[in-house]
Amino acid sequence: MAAVGVIVENLVSLWRIPAARQFFPWVFVLVSALGSILKELDLVPQTYFSSSRNALNLYFVKVSWGWTLLLLTPFILLSNSSFNKSVSFLRRRLLSLVVATAVWYVCTETFFYIEDLTGSCYETQDMDLVKEGFTSKASCRKSGFHWHGYDISGHSFILSYSALFIMEEMAPMASLKTTSLSAWHKLALNLLYVALNLILLIWVMMFFSTSVYFHDLSHKLLGTLCGLLGWYLTYRVWYLNPLSPGLPPQRHPREQKEHT
Repeated sequence: MAAVGVIVENLVSLWRIPAARQFFPWVFVLVSALGSILKELDLVPQTYFSSSRNALNLYFVKVSWGWTLLLLTPFILLSNSSFNKSVSFLRRRLLSLVVATAVWYVCTETFFYIEDLTGSCYETQDMDLVKEGFTSKASCRKSGFHWHGYDISGHSFILSYSALFIMEEMAPMASLKTTSLSAWHKLALNLLYVALNLILLIWVMMFFSTSVYFHDLSHKLLGTLCGLLGWYLTYRVWYLNPLSPGLPPQRHPREQKEHT
């Protein structure tokens, strides 16, 4: 498992670079805008990822929130308990998962509502004949027809929001003294950390794929901005308040020096 340790050290070093965390949120805005321009100009050739049936989309993106929670839940418990083993502290930190899930649910349901509210049911994809009597995308498509409404990109939202959520919760690794941990604790933490970085890379890749192959510019930008807003209002505003789940624990630079 020495190779895992080396990988972890390199990843930790990468995330310790201030610019990496500072500019990471803007990557999504830039990719969304430039990807949409490339799509409109038809400059990107069709590939395996231009089909929504690709494996990463079917088995990862479609259940992206499940993957995020599956990996982050044990990681938060293991990494945060290395700083503070208090049950009340760990319970409060786990509330960040509840808050993030609430943000995900409210945003996605709002997107569905807007699409239903602004849409109409058509007999064909060319939207040449409206089918009356349908008030939702679900009922329209269930009958074999085509719904057209303002479709805010759920992929742009969930992939940007999940990636930023993971970035924030991985922060303790940058100042964690792993030499004080038991062998199994360190191994589990390292494996989860590598897995989280890998899933974050997949989210960024699929965000790029969404930007160059799917949706309209405004749909993607609005979805992306919702993801960034959900992250900013929690980790940059609310979590600075004592009455919140709080930010992930990190040692003060002076304390780090004392432990080295």
